[in-house]
Amino acid sequence: MLIAAHEPEGYEGLLVSVEVDIRRGIPAVDLVGLAAGAVKEARERVRAASRNSGFDFPLDRVLVSLAPASFPKEGPGYDLPIALAVLCASGALPDPGRPFLASGELMLDGRVRPVRGILAAVAAGLGAGIEDFVVPLENVVEARSLGRGRIHGLSRLGEAVDVLGRLRQGQEPEDPLSQGLGGLQSLAKPGAEGDLSEIRGLPRLRRALEVAAAGSHHLLLFGPPGSGKTMAARRLPSLIPDLGEEEAIEVTKLQSLAGLLPEVHGLIRRPPFRAPHHSASREGLVGGGRGLSPGEASLAHKGVLFLDEAPEFHRDALQALREPLEESRLSLARAGRIVRFPADFQLVLAANPCPCGNLGRDSKVCTCAIQDIQRYWRRLGGPLLDRIDLRVPLRPALARDLLGPPGEDSSAVRSRVEAARRIQARRYAGLGFLRNGRIPPGLVERFCPLGPGVAAVLDRAVDGLSLSSRACHGILRVARTIADLEGREGLEEDDILEAVQHRRYGDGDYFWQDGR
Repeated sequence: MLIAAHEPEGYEGLLVSVEVDIRRGIPAVDLVGLAAGAVKEARERVRAASRNSGFDFPLDRVLVSLAPASFPKEGPGYDLPIALAVLCASGALPDPGRPFLASGELMLDGRVRPVRGILAAVAAGLGAGIEDFVVPLENVVEARSLGRGRIHGLSRLGEAVDVLGRLRQGQEPEDPLSQGLGGLQSLAKPGAEGDLSEIRGLPRLRRALEVAAAGSHHLLLFGPPGSGKTMAARRLPSLIPDLGEEEAIEVTKLQSLAGLLPEVHGLIRRPPFRAPHHSASREGLVGGGRGLSPGEASLAHKGVLFLDEAPEFHRDALQALREPLEESRLSLARAGRIVRFPADFQLVLAANPCPCGNLGRDSKVCTCAIQDIQRYWRRLGGPLLDRIDLRVPLRPALARDLLGPPGEDSSAVRSRVEAARRIQARRYAGLGFLRNGRIPPGLVERFCPLGPGVAAVLDRAVDGLSLSSRACHGILRVARTIADLEGREGLEEDDILEAVQHRRYGDGDYFWQDGR
């Protein structure tokens, strides 16, 4: 008999074999295999839960081995597999005769509590050839999100007799909805993202949001307080289509590993939106800490990471975002271990134009010296800013615009975004990326060809604005998206000129003549 557990280390995790040996001796439970504090405490929880569930816990020397022994084991999810392994070895439970994976925390009265990382555990088990899984009842819907494997739910340890009996006979598990779980929940309620029609009088901003959504380009919004930066950033997800099947699995797995997935939850279908506070540490932003958990960058995978008041973030935290912006993943090295998480997100930065925030206001005077303004913007760092393809200056909208008719709503714009994304998906099929904003430097020339006249326009813009090679590639990527929105294969002069206008701010030019 093989009972497996799952260690949620990194994105994939590690399968752990739970082995039990019972021999004559002074009654005790010994745990070996680098078990951390919460796992060592499982000895007492398992003993009490077994007794309170009507099982006779063996009055012998019990040795529990968690293999591989060289890897640290943490978390309460080992309670259930240890209990099932001990009770099967003692004969209190039937031997199912086939391998299965179990995960769950036990309460002293025998109830089974949900744990994080169930979706990752099921994926790891299926990859190892395991077909049967025993999980807490509240985790059943999450575990079944992959559509494969036989998922058995437990609400109490006492139900293990029936579950292992069905497992031994190869019977299908019970329907969790018949056990009182109800319907699925959703992390994104309809209308919770807001609508683009609420942004009035700012056509340049609305256009930049559409282009950003269509090509997954990173975005910088800067302007005085009250100019609509936060409002605009929070409406960007409303322009992004629902996640595909594989994307939904990746996003749901990350939310589950972080312990943020509500109980009785299936796949997340809407792109995530993460907006950490500017006091967030480097570990909070990119991941790490004691448990090597995913950070905000990974939790925003396939969605939007919004940093409001971006210059107020810790500089080391901001610069740590450079790797995921380039690689779409994060590698965390700790004590000889390297843990990886996916982190393919759209970065949206919002900033005031100066420390006092009055630069650009017609009715107020900025009291900041030019040195203060330059120091304020240097907090973002040139290398990070150089990776932002769209930069939008903002001023508060005029009263007549705010009282005027609304513009296009999110559904109308999203239809154009979806059409542009379908074009990109066909174009980049099999290349490892799907959006214009992710075109590698070596493929920019292939997918963004320019005629002689169009190339001359780009040359003049690059020379006039003293743009870097990365900025030049960014302009071409944005122009490619603008052409896709129009349904054109070739790039025209207007595409390049519009892309240059979206790029011109932020490289030493922090103010503008007309932000509208």
